[in-house]
Amino acid sequence: MFSNDDVAADNSACGESVPVSEECAGDGSFSETEMNASDAGGQDSSTQRHLLLAGRSIILVGTAHVSAKSIEEVESAISRERPDTVAIELDQKRLESMRDPESWRKMDIISVLKKKQGFLMLANLVLASYQKRMGSGADVTPGAEMAAAVRCAQSLGIPCSMVDRPIAVTLRRAWAKNSLWGKCKLLSALLASAFSKEQPDQEEIENLKRQSEMDSMMEELSDYLPAVKEVLIDERDFYLASNIWQCGGDKILAVLGAGHLPGVQAHLERLAAGTESADCSGISGVPAKSIGSKIAAWIIPVLIVALIVMGFVYGGIQAGKEMLGAWFLWNGILAGLGAVIAGGHPLTVLVSVLGAPFTSLCPFVGIGIASGIVQALVHKPTVSDMERLSQDAAGLKFYKNRILRVLLVFTLSSIGSSLGTFVAGASFVRTISGFFDNILQGFVKG
Repeated sequence: MFSNDDVAADNSACGESVPVSEECAGDGSFSETEMNASDAGGQDSSTQRHLLLAGRSIILVGTAHVSAKSIEEVESAISRERPDTVAIELDQKRLESMRDPESWRKMDIISVLKKKQGFLMLANLVLASYQKRMGSGADVTPGAEMAAAVRCAQSLGIPCSMVDRPIAVTLRRAWAKNSLWGKCKLLSALLASAFSKEQPDQEEIENLKRQSEMDSMMEELSDYLPAVKEVLIDERDFYLASNIWQCGGDKILAVLGAGHLPGVQAHLERLAAGTESADCSGISGVPAKSIGSKIAAWIIPVLIVALIVMGFVYGGIQAGKEMLGAWFLWNGILAGLGAVIAGGHPLTVLVSVLGAPFTSLCPFVGIGIASGIVQALVHKPTVSDMERLSQDAAGLKFYKNRILRVLLVFTLSSIGSSLGTFVAGASFVRTISGFFDNILQGFVKG
């Protein structure tokens, strides 16, 4: 479901790093063909676009993030074109993770949960693992062509500009813009990616750079998850183009995932024509919750409490007890079941069962945070767990890694509690129907 060009996963969370201090493979000498292409302003191909916009030359180099040939093509293009600036589809944090191989050691899983970033980290790890598996056949580290671009530019004394939006913002926007059904589909797609055994050969990887292959991938993503496609592709096309356009110099070379080439080119042409503004502040962060959405977060808890009270008032003690019992039963059992499926410790399961009926009535704290923290405290992650995050984020190895199990407990207990809320609510309707006449009479008398 997610192509290699949908999200360049933040490998800093996975104990991954790519060295960027080596010298560029290009030696500064060019073949006659390369020199002629450069003199002529460059020749377009399936992976390169040479644009002349408002007196500036912009070269777009499209890559597959797990392609060995992309590394060679990026280094060759930078060495041949000698641009004023190299724009790279990375954000500053991902660049820093490449330069700091030990950055993963600074991760605190409990802090991640308290900041409500459990889903963000899980999604990041699954995507990183997926990309790593895609590149395993070619023995290529995901994002190696981006590291090669930084390395090559540095060796030639060419400044680099990181032009991508932070992955955390992208994933949070993708989650926020989805409906409940869309969130479920997104989770299922992520988990399907985690447990998939797909390992394409080198030819299939190279096909990712072909326009026809990308068109079909984007169409599939758009049909299945239109909100995600909007955030991962459409918004980032504009974000990338805006930042490329603001790079210094008259000759810019941008290294991008091949799937972004058409969209970025279209935005650059509109920016050059003055029909589009380069201001991307509207998509640079997660929108603050509106007053309406904040009120909506309280509607279900207030409604649940009101229905239970009505049960006692109009249906009698027995009906009220049935509704209260249904609330505790469904919330507790389904949240606990989620913790069991995630392989949670018995104490974690107990906390899920007992805590879910209460946290479901409080928008500030979810049961996933509580159960995840308990799991992390009972089975403390080790250095080995951190070192193997990327490798273990695939298939049943999830259950062997304590960090991943914490994230799985967080996710599945949260889903279980949410399902419990809706199931209990549905049972309330059935119970209330038995004394609906009493309610009507009470309102009439009132």
